[in-house]
Amino acid sequence: MCVDYRDLNQASPKDNFLLPHIDTLVDNTAKHSLFSFMDGFSGYNQIKMAPEDMEKTTFVTMCGTFCYLVMPFGLKNAGATYQRAMVMFHDMMYKEIEVYVNDMIAKSKREREHVGNLRKLFERLRKFQLKLNPAKCTFRATSGKLIGFIVSERGIEVDPDKIKAIQELPPPRT
Repeated sequence: MCVDYRDLNQASPKDNFLLPHIDTLVDNTAKHSLFSFMDGFSGYNQIKMAPEDMEKTTFVTMCGTFCYLVMPFGLKNAGATYQRAMVMFHDMMYKEIEVYVNDMIAKSKREREHVGNLRKLFERLRKFQLKLNPAKCTFRATSGKLIGFIVSERGIEVDPDKIKAIQELPPPRT
């Protein structure tokens, strides 16, 4: 269902909860030897709406009038709200894991440490009933793509696909 929330977004105050700085996220992730890249299943739709805010998401169809019980895409503060919910990992962030909205990266220097980090992460996900999208998860990688960069034990490298896209841009015609 696609709902136009422009009026609601205009009437809503901006949530200034900060998303992590991408450069810090990439720097904190590099120089590790093992990575697991995970994606939250249906991202924002895993966050339950506050009962008093459900009616604000009301939409009408030919079958009736409905409202969302979970946070829909398109709300101005959805990203900030989701990132705030990631406080569930407060003791793990910047150490064993990095979280950027619905993307989670477990990182470690050794295999045994990595298994422990994943166990702790999965226990937390289970406790708060959050699901991962298995089709978008990669476990126990020695390098991986992260927001336009390749991170590995060697450090940070530019993603060759990003370079290729720029190199293959057609020249301007005007």
